[in-house]
Amino acid sequence: MTNRDQVNAVHPDERDQVNAAHPDERDQVNAAHRDGRDQVNGVYPAALTMFDKRGALDYAATAAHLDWLVTEGVHGLVIGGTSGEFVAMTDDERRLLLEVALETVAGRVPVLAGTGAYGTAQTIALTQHAAQAGASAALVVLPYFQRPSRGEILDHYRAIARAVDLPIWVYNIPANAAIDPLSPADLAGLYREGVASGVKSTLPTVHQVHELRQTTDDGFRVFYGGVTAPLEALAGGAHGWISGLLNVVPAAAVELWEAMQKGDLAAARTHWAGLLPYRRLTTDLALPGDLAVYRGLLRIWGRRAGHSRLPLRDLTTEELSTLERALKAI
Repeated sequence: MTNRDQVNAVHPDERDQVNAAHPDERDQVNAAHRDGRDQVNGVYPAALTMFDKRGALDYAATAAHLDWLVTEGVHGLVIGGTSGEFVAMTDDERRLLLEVALETVAGRVPVLAGTGAYGTAQTIALTQHAAQAGASAALVVLPYFQRPSRGEILDHYRAIARAVDLPIWVYNIPANAAIDPLSPADLAGLYREGVASGVKSTLPTVHQVHELRQTTDDGFRVFYGGVTAPLEALAGGAHGWISGLLNVVPAAAVELWEAMQKGDLAAARTHWAGLLPYRRLTTDLALPGDLAVYRGLLRIWGRRAGHSRLPLRDLTTEELSTLERALKAI
């Protein structure tokens, strides 16, 4: 069975209904997303990938979660990013996950495909698939673990851009990649070369957002990628916010975004104050990690939560009770 056949087997009735409802409109929307006619901005959850208890990809649960996020009003999705556990998947699984996501979204919002890997050739192959499948852009993580030099990293992105006709976004996450981040000057240079079209800035500080907005025009999309300062990033001109936290608070994050777009800083502060307790659930309870907390919250709310792949684990019964008590106190 091919990847496409497996996708079609996941939920054929629903897919046929979507395709029959508005095929021409869906094709036009997908084309617009791909060529950048619609500017990418707003709230983009770094979507969870749902695995079953045995560790197999649960495509139906994943599709249900993605559909819920879209109906909650998010402006786009990131598929196969850090919160999507791309490092735990084979390349074939990553391709199939993206196909399931695109089938589920059906052109309603842009989809950024996580296609990064350590190797340049592997990244090119995954990015070529993303382009063929209809992703809006590729989010390419810094090449990790082997600690390539700055020049080698820049050449990595140049090679991908030469090989693939798809907007390339730099996933600037030095903590996970174990290398220095690309600087605002590096990113602006890649933009001027026609290599990079955007960045997910996942750094411990937010000033890089301000610097990038001053050194690039609106053709380069600057998204904040952390969980500590989205208010400050949006106030500094970020075009949007990408985060795993948005798997559990999508509608509230959209309210924050909308308040900032209206210039209503007081309302935005109020919305961020409402979101902060959910962020603290991942830091203040001595629980295993953020993904376990997100899945635990979804489970408490009766939503499909799936499981992570080992070595990441779910919350124990006792930990889930701890989370539920903390949630009631919000």
